Order: sequence, then structure tokens, then C-alpha cells
Amino acid sequence: MQAKLCNPIDAVSSPAALLELRDIECRHGGQIVVDGLSIRVEENTIACLLGPSGCGKTTVLRAIAGFEPLHRGSILIKGKTVSTPRETLPPDQRRLGMVSQDYALFPHLSVEDNVSFGLRRAPRAERSTIVDRMLRTVGLDSARKRYPHELSGGQQQRVALARALAINPDLLLLDEPFSNLDIELRERLGAQVHEILKERGIATLMVTHDQHEAFALGDVVGIMNAGRIEQWDTPFNLYHQPANRFVAGFIGHGVFVHGIMTAPDTAQTEIGLIRGERCYPWPQGSAVEVLLRPDDVELDPSAELRARIVKEAFKGAEILCTLRLPSGVELLSLFPSHRRHQIGAEVGIRLCADHLVAFQNLQGT
Repeated sequence: MQAKLCNPIDAVSSPAALLELRDIECRHGGQIVVDGLSIRVEENTIACLLGPSGCGKTTVLRAIAGFEPLHRGSILIKGKTVSTPRETLPPDQRRLGMVSQDYALFPHLSVEDNVSFGLRRAPRAERSTIVDRMLRTVGLDSARKRYPHELSGGQQQRVALARALAINPDLLLLDEPFSNLDIELRERLGAQVHEILKERGIATLMVTHDQHEAFALGDVVGIMNAGRIEQWDTPFNLYHQPANRFVAGFIGHGVFVHGIMTAPDTAQTEIGLIRGERCYPWPQGSAVEVLLRPDDVELDPSAELRARIVKEAFKGAEILCTLRLPSGVELLSLFPSHRRHQIGAEVGIRLCADHLVAFQNLQGT
């Protein structure tokens, strides 16, 4: 059973979806890879599919593009059905732009010819105008005569994006577009791509295994597991209000500690009482597992609650510390990096959680 807000607000009806997947199923060699998946992507929205390797997220993208058949369900773009088990609209008739993991540029074509490839049927003057605009948009106007092998990975990624945008697609599909780049370049280009897509108002569905990337770019993120969507929500809600234990464990850092429900919105743990805005359906006295994030536990030298530092991970401005309580329970906390402590040192901590994320512990204590 799902938790509900103790003081819910009235739901607001959502606009018509640009992309809608209705209970789709895909198989590879008789094995179900995508199992009853349904999502909606609205106009001017960047959506991400995030999940572990092999969960089926790339298969979903290929099905939307028309490269993967459906065994059940349907796919609609702008209200028009483009895929069913019986009928599939060809990929080139779907008005989609797609950027793959390896960019798929034509090595024998220059940058400007790669960008204009999807515009072959347009008049020459119109084609030239569009290519000029796209190359300026991605900052590669000066590289128009160069070839893919003469470009860096980041430049190739931008050429692939310009080519996908040149056809003015109704929907843009991105398949792990930054995975071949180093972290610094990935973050910088991710921010640039986000700005371009928002400025042009293009609905986008991106597949990624990188949580930071999904949270930075996505207006909405779908957590996939074993071919299903576990939760389709905003990055904030995925982090602070995970729908189930898989999402809670998959997103971010966190640990689970034993608790006892004392009220629908309150649990008692060994480090203190935690109360939130979500009401749970379990009776008083129920055993639960409470999710605690690193930002729920703060360093407090004057606190009575003590813990020992057993591990550190330097994060720049902060240090992610693993803390062990006298009972043996381990917690995570973020300490300012200028306040360095030795491994084994005992520190005072306090609980600062203002929300409760709990899951029923069917095994009891």
C-alpha cells in the first residue's frame, strides 16, 4: 500500500501527452524485456529513463523510434498511433530526431553535410539556412568543413544533436548521449543541451544510467527495473518520496534503520523520533525500515548521540562519512571537508530529518 500526504492538495489535470506508451511489451528471443510499461511525455518536457543495465530502457527507446516491434500495447505520438503488434509506422515517418551513444556520424561527410543529411528533400536555400542556424546553435559554425575524425568527442556529440534537431522533430530521443565523454565535459555539454532543448521547446526522452545526469536534465524521470517502471516522477520526489524500496535504494545514498510506527506519520528509531507529512496505513507498533539520507544526519559536537567514523569518501566541499553507532548500526552523513576527522574518531551527531520515508518490515525486528 502506498503512503499518502496527510494533507493532500487537489490534483491538477495534465495536458495532452506528446508521447504516450500504453502497456507495451517487447521481447528478445522469447524473453520479455519490456513488461507492461506505460508512460506519458508532455509538450516541452525533458523526460529520462533511468535504471540498471539490462532493465530494458534502450529497448523502449528503439520501440518508440520504430526499430523494435511490440508484442502488446501501443505507442502514440501527438495522438497518432505509430506502433501496435499488428502495424508499425516506418521510422522515417515518425518525425523523430535521435542521438545514439556512438553519435552515428557519417565519416565521409563533412560537419555541414552530416547536419543536412535529413534535409535532402528541402530546397537548397532552405537547407543552407537551417544548417547555418543549427551550427550556430551548437557552436560549431567554424567547424562546418571538418570531418568527424577531426573533431573531439564533445564536438561530435554536438554535430549529432544538430543533425537530429535540423529536421525540427516532434520528439527527440537521446540514447546515453554523454556516456563516452569525461565527467567535466559531460556536465558542461549536458547543461548546454538542456538550454538548447528548452529554448526550442522540444519534447525529449533520454535514456541514461547516470543519476546525476537524469536529475540535472530531466523534468520527470522514470526509474526502470526488470522491464517495468517503478516510479515516474520529478527528481525531487524520487529522492525524497520514493515509491518503493527499490527506488529508495537505487537513488542517491542512504541506509535503512529499524523503526516502530507510533502514529501514521511518525516512527521511533534508535537515533530519535522521525515525523513527516506522509501518512502510512500500517497500525501502531508495526515494524518498519526507515530510509535515512546523508543530509538527515548532521555533525553536532555537543550532541549526546555518539558515533564512530569508519569510512570516508572525499567529495570536494564535503566528505561522505560512514558512521557506526554503539549498536553496530551504520549511518551516512556529509561533513564539511574543512573539518577533517580521523578514521576511528568518535563524533557527536544529531538527527535532522523533517520527513519520514518508511517501508514495512515484514520480518519484524
